[in-house]
Formats: sequence, structure tokens, C-alpha cells
Amino acid sequence: MNKQNFKGSSTYVLDEELAKIVNISMTLEMPLLLKGEPGTGKTMLAHAVSDSLGMHLIVLNVKSSMKLVEALYQYDTLTRLNDSRFGDSSRDVANIGDYIRMGKIGQAFTADQRCVLLIDEIDKADSDFQDDMLDVLDQMQFDIIETDEVITAQTRPVIIITSNAKKDLSDPFLGRCNFHHIAFPEPSMMRKIVDAHFPDISRTLAQSAIDLFYEMRSIEAIEKKPATRELINWLRALQADLDFRGGELLSREIPYLGVLFKKSGDYRKSLEFVHQRGRFKN
Repeated sequence: MNKQNFKGSSTYVLDEELAKIVNISMTLEMPLLLKGEPGTGKTMLAHAVSDSLGMHLIVLNVKSSMKLVEALYQYDTLTRLNDSRFGDSSRDVANIGDYIRMGKIGQAFTADQRCVLLIDEIDKADSDFQDDMLDVLDQMQFDIIETDEVITAQTRPVIIITSNAKKDLSDPFLGRCNFHHIAFPEPSMMRKIVDAHFPDISRTLAQSAIDLFYEMRSIEAIEKKPATRELINWLRALQADLDFRGGELLSREIPYLGVLFKKSGDYRKSLEFVHQRGRFKN
């Protein structure tokens, strides 16, 4: 069993419950399924585990049209055909293995050392993909049909699976994973996150930006609420603007709304919010 202990990183603030489920999942060698709204740090957790524990990170970005075999390996028939026609390659056309390339799961299985395998947005795939993938991850092996070869994992990777909860996952899938829901940070936790990213930030700017950020997240009928990454990028923009003064957020001025709101309708609503807020402050 793996004894490495993840405690967060310089830019990833970890609450106690998430730390426990990450570490017990690594110890029990079970996949960890993370759910939560976009921008709550699900994907970044895998990057933080990789950086903190010195493990290589392999990322499988799931697409709705993806077949499981693509995540395991690919047989490059086109290159083999070209090699057989033109004969100017160092590869052995008679050896199919020269034309097998590992997919992301295959790369994790054949890695020399334990790595982190991030399976991002699993809810995009159909239930057959999900269940068949976990069969492979349970057995830690798969077959290459073209060469009649069995690929067995040299070490069991740390497996982190994310879902935006857009589609229900099957009961067999859920039964094989540990689970944690990453809730959107409360303002006090968000302050810790901001301080981790900006250790020298003005206290006035940090607090006024956070207060205003939560106020704008509550604008009625917003389709895509700004997430933590938008707040971080917004603060970067404010700090990069040499003409900006932190106290301006306490007045009517709210610059760079386009960093926070990425949809046209949301952007218009944010402008209306700024206008109403200015009238109120007058």
C-alpha cells in the first residue's frame, strides 16, 4: 500500500475532509470520483497531487464520442500501409507491435513509476464506456487484439475521476469508486485560496474583491456563475493594471467584467448590476 501523504500544495488549499478521502483512496488504491460545479478545483486537485508527490500526471480528457479502446491503445494502420507501400521507414512492417501506440490509460499502465491518472469529465461518456473502463482499472490489464498481447499495469496509478454531474453515473461505476463532492468555497475558504495565490496582495483589495465576487455570483438568472479560476484571473488583471487603485472596487468602478462573465447574456446582466449598484451608492 502507498504511504505517501498529500497535504495540499502552495496554491491548492485543501480542507480536512478532502485531504482524508484523497489519502485513503491512494492507500486503498481505489479511484476517487470528484463531483462539483465547474471551477471548484476538481481537475486542479490531480495537478496538485502530481506536483506535491513528484508523480508524473497523465490526463485523459473524455469526449462524448470516445471509445474505450482509444484510451487504451491505437493501432496505426495508415502508417503501416504507407510503410509497406514506400518502404522508407525504420519500422518492421511485419511487426504489428511497431504500430501500436499507447493511449492515456495504456501510458499509465506501462509507466515505470507510479503516476497520477486524471480521467476528466467522465460524465461525457456513455454508461458502457464508464463501466468497461472501470473493469479495466479493476483488473489493471487489457488486451491488444492485434498482437494477442496482455498489457498489465506495472504499478497501480493514483486515479482521479472528475464529473460535472451533467449526467448520472451508473450504480456499478459508483460502487467501485470513493466519492467526494467539492462544494463551492465559502468566503473564508476563498480568502485562504486567494492568499495562497497572492501572498502579497493588499488586504483591502483581496477582501473587497471577494465580497464583490460573491455578490455578483448571486445576480439573478446568471447562466454561468464565475468560478474560483475567474476570481483568480480577475485579481491578476486588477493587479496588472497600473492605473487601478484597490479602493475603486468599493466605489462604483468594477473593471474587467469580461474576465468574470464569459456568456453574452451574463455579461449584460453584470453591466446592469454595475449600473444599479452605482445608482444605489449615489
